[in-house]
Amino acid sequence: MEASDPRGKGVMTLQAKPGDRLIIEGRTDTAHRREGEILEVHGDEGSPPYLVRWDDGHEGTLYPGPDAHVAER
Repeated sequence: MEASDPRGKGVMTLQAKPGDRLIIEGRTDTAHRREGEILEVHGDEGSPPYLVRWDDGHEGTLYPGPDAHVAER
């Protein structure tokens, strides 16, 4: 997945490994921040899609959007 580099240096690729945290920032006052643990990485070299267990216990596979980032564990 490609996303804009917040430092203004072009495009960056989101990469993760199982155990990392996926964080999706809320874009509005009513859309809250979501966090979950990445259980599986289905793309090449750590790229999406990811199987994520959200903090509320739900699990799902997704391609994160530009409002997402990964926190290494």
